[in-house]
Amino acid sequence: MTDATRWDFLGSYRATGIDTPHLDELASSGVRFERAYTTQPVCAPARSALFTGTWPHTNGTWSNNMAPGLDMPTLGQRLHDRSVKTAYIGKWHLDGTDYFGNGRCPDGWDPEYWYDMRSYLEELSPEERQASRDPATVEGPGVSEEFTYAHRCTERALEFLEDYAGEDFLLVLSYDEPHDPGITPPQYAEKYRDFAFPHDDNVRDDLADKPRHQRVWSGPRLAEDRDAGFERRDPRYFAAQEFVDAQIGRVLAAVEHHAPGALVVYTSDHGDMLGSHRLYAKGPAMYDEIARVPLLLRKPGAVCGGVAPHPVSHIDIAPTILDHMRMDVPDLLPGKSLLPVLREPAHRVNDEVFVEFGRYEVDHDGFGGFQPMRGVFDGRFKLVVNLLSDDELYDLADDPGELRNLIDDPWCSARRNRLHDRLLAWMNETRDPFRGAYWERRPWRADAREETWSYDGLTRQRPDDPGYQPRLLDYTTGLEMTETVRRK
Repeated sequence: MTDATRWDFLGSYRATGIDTPHLDELASSGVRFERAYTTQPVCAPARSALFTGTWPHTNGTWSNNMAPGLDMPTLGQRLHDRSVKTAYIGKWHLDGTDYFGNGRCPDGWDPEYWYDMRSYLEELSPEERQASRDPATVEGPGVSEEFTYAHRCTERALEFLEDYAGEDFLLVLSYDEPHDPGITPPQYAEKYRDFAFPHDDNVRDDLADKPRHQRVWSGPRLAEDRDAGFERRDPRYFAAQEFVDAQIGRVLAAVEHHAPGALVVYTSDHGDMLGSHRLYAKGPAMYDEIARVPLLLRKPGAVCGGVAPHPVSHIDIAPTILDHMRMDVPDLLPGKSLLPVLREPAHRVNDEVFVEFGRYEVDHDGFGGFQPMRGVFDGRFKLVVNLLSDDELYDLADDPGELRNLIDDPWCSARRNRLHDRLLAWMNETRDPFRGAYWERRPWRADAREETWSYDGLTRQRPDDPGYQPRLLDYTTGLEMTETVRRK
């Protein structure tokens, strides 16, 4: 996986001028998921869902620098406990410390191969550390490939593949690139020095009918004249995408040599706004620029060059891997295996997918602070409830740039309300700790129920996770529960 790769950075999704030949080859030899979504468009929450198989609001990582709860085993733990070799190489961002991690290998992963960003920094001199974080490093004489984090992660992955060829394993290779500072050898940055990423009409969105927190986020960009001359230039970002693609190419070649029967999964944690809707980076929004992610899967014997058109989610990755390893998927994991889609790309596994947001960062006061959001997408309509701001509804079939907010449009009120009902049900089903009547009683929902203290009046205990938690007990009897959902 990479960090902050937009879905349309890959040539197999959209020809923009960024070269990604190795990922495009992976797409042509496997299945490309056209509508894949992160669970939350911020690093740590997105990763928490990928590696625990649970929603950020379930595992406790609903902001950067918050770690999953101790009762949430990772994929590494689940497979290691079944004698599968597991290695995690690269950015982790799930130990609750800082951007770089604490350098300590978590339970379930092989300490010999563990290599987070702190591990990398501790190999460098103080001067080299600063150079590795300074965007200006790519100017002047630049850096060697061997200096970069991506190269060093790749080297460890190649060692692992050689050491465990012929065995069952889970290898996670988590690059920081193309996330800033985008340190690459100089030839990559030079190639994109005069490159402008193509933009859509939504760079001129005036945000007039959009949530007020987006207008605050936009800041001075809201007053910019973008009718002529606006360009999206970020040489380091675009160069880092091609550079990390080259590193991935080295790994894919080694997979072909050492593990030709492997299931290969590629994705990114989230995208980047790049000026769309006059916003930057990522944060409290569910626009496709940041919530939609690239997702490629390849399994020998499955479809080659297939395109899966229906919505899928990062929450589906953990069940897919467990299914591939012929392991039971516990009730605790809400996602669905995507292996049937590798046999028939038109197969639909989800009626809807969901995206959430809590907070961008615990350490920083900025980035909008607490912005509780829940969204649902059914393949055409996307509903976003911004609890402390204004809500959104988009018809992506007619408005792929998400320019027209239809939340109050009577034409689609029935579809909107059905999506809203499904969103509320999902919050209940997943035991969302932030659920309550305030999500239902929105200004546009005339038929919302009266607010009551008991809300739905149900007890919803944690689903079973055999081998990791005993069956929970009923509060009123002290006996094992017979149903996870029941009247209180």
